[in-house]
Amino acid sequence: MADSPGGSGSHDSGGGGGGDRSPRSSVREQDRFLPIANIGRIMKKALPTNGKIAKDAKDTVQECVSEFISFVTSEASDKCQKEKRKTVNGDDLLWAMATLGFEDYIAPLKAYLARYREGDTKGSARGADGSGKKDMVGTQLGSDAQVTYGTQLGSDTQFVHQGSFTPGLSYTFPH
Repeated sequence: MADSPGGSGSHDSGGGGGGDRSPRSSVREQDRFLPIANIGRIMKKALPTNGKIAKDAKDTVQECVSEFISFVTSEASDKCQKEKRKTVNGDDLLWAMATLGFEDYIAPLKAYLARYREGDTKGSARGADGSGKKDMVGTQLGSDAQVTYGTQLGSDTQFVHQGSFTPGLSYTFPH
């Protein structure tokens, strides 16, 4: 249905028919794509205050992000199946990213995963519904973190991804 990102088959996950099917699978589009509002919000953070984003740009990024997630997850899932495991974990995703050529992201993601696990093992405010991870990632981290990428991950390279890392913590790597 949505062959072109700007076509009438928008990937908006709002209400409506809800029965739209992806041409590649039997998965509903609203289940395959991240919400367009979230995509737009993330994109806006990278622009100047008065910057605007065209709808077709949001649709294109929405499709690319979803494809990237599926690509990496599929590789990790294949690894788990070969190892006769049913659960894909963070280490499997890191392995998949390295296998697929995304080595530049491994070090920052390993640091994030370690911090995430550290918070999880300390019994971080986990409610009866098991929502501790969501609280740790969604609420405690704040939204004031800024993106700083370096081409080399040396001892002086800092990285923080908007809303994904705890502000004020040092995420540097010794050589």
